[in-house]
Amino acid sequence: MDQRLSASMSTFIESVLRLQLKLAAFDCDGTLWSGDAGESFFSWEIKEGLIPDAVGRWARDRYSEYKAGLVSEEVMCGEMVTIHRGLSEESIQKATDKFFDDVLAQGIFADMQALAREMQKNGCEVWAVSSSNQWIIRSGMRHFGVPSNRILATEVRVNKGVVTDELIRIPSGPGKPSAIREVIARRPDATFGNSIWDKEMLEMAPHPFAVNPTPELEVIARETGWNIYFPEQVNARSSGAI
Repeated sequence: MDQRLSASMSTFIESVLRLQLKLAAFDCDGTLWSGDAGESFFSWEIKEGLIPDAVGRWARDRYSEYKAGLVSEEVMCGEMVTIHRGLSEESIQKATDKFFDDVLAQGIFADMQALAREMQKNGCEVWAVSSSNQWIIRSGMRHFGVPSNRILATEVRVNKGVVTDELIRIPSGPGKPSAIREVIARRPDATFGNSIWDKEMLEMAPHPFAVNPTPELEVIARETGWNIYFPEQVNARSSGAI
């Protein structure tokens, strides 16, 4: 166990390890790190001109419609990936790697990072399931030791290294358990999520963990008796310690 972890962190990790899990699925944004990786990268790449100006202008307007409730969560998640049509996958992956390391890595929850690594050391098959784009989740999973073939994110087909607008999946809400059933074809022993969009995935496992839950999910978790855990970094921030 990482010696830098506090006693409360270690206690939580050990309580999960005692379950001797064989298969676990983790949401990413808000569960493994603070913030929304897909949304923050989306804003950054438009500002930096990674996508064409005309596409960027359309995407800004579209996102405003989404925030106003005029575009569904699932549609917006898909379009935040299909806007990369025609770009090389290599260039996008390099951009998300740099963006994650420079901007998001500092928000990784140390206890969740340690948990994911310890679970894998103990023989648990760990998967990342996220509605954010496939490239930013790959970038994030490098910090958790999760291989790219165990990622279920919003994904499009890539043809000869060039990104298309043909969606493969959008794991959001009910789409998360659907993706798990389709690709993994086994029920996870444990699932970890933080928002209402993880509800269906949490429901499918015998050991659901509401991690850093939003108020809406926390109510559901308490009513159903799910495990609730707030990463120490969240507790420190709310108390003003950091």
